Amino acid sequence: MGKLIYAANLSLDGFLEDETGSFDWSVPDQDMHAFWNEHERNIGTSLYGRRMYETMRVWETDDWLTDEPPVIREYAAIWRDADKIVYSTSLDDVSTARTTLERTFEPEAVRQLKEASGSDLSIGGAAIAAEAFRHGLVDECVLLLLPVVVGGGKPGLPRGSRLDLDLLDHRRFDNGAIYVRYAVRNRA
Repeated sequence: MGKLIYAANLSLDGFLEDETGSFDWSVPDQDMHAFWNEHERNIGTSLYGRRMYETMRVWETDDWLTDEPPVIREYAAIWRDADKIVYSTSLDDVSTARTTLERTFEPEAVRQLKEASGSDLSIGGAAIAAEAFRHGLVDECVLLLLPVVVGGGKPGLPRGSRLDLDLLDHRRFDNGAIYVRYAVRNRA
């Protein structure tokens, strides 16, 4: 059985994006990229909302990767090797391999996917992750807290829900970012 892991880069005040929708402050350095590579190696299926999928699909093509460091090219290969499910009512189709389009987020289908999976699953995108938290599907949170306060924007964790967490792991990066990994003790 696979665990469903919510993974995200967050500002210190808890946002995925600032008030303008920008997340340029969260672009990982090579050390952080290597961390995400190791994390993503264990993911068999990634669940995305539309906006997160549109952001991530850049990893499908190699044309821009030629002059990038090896750690970034490696991430592209890891991303391509994972299955992807995109939840969207507005997309007509998906443009990446190993990708399925679903119109609605069905909690029972995700439970069954977790039970049948031989590897962990990842969920990305604030709205779709909030749904997974609301239905008690998220088993762990893997967060990189970045040394920046953006003052507002898109919250990285669902509002109006209480989650009790157990710290499983942590690490400090040279750039001041902090990695924390928590098990979700009680589910919504």
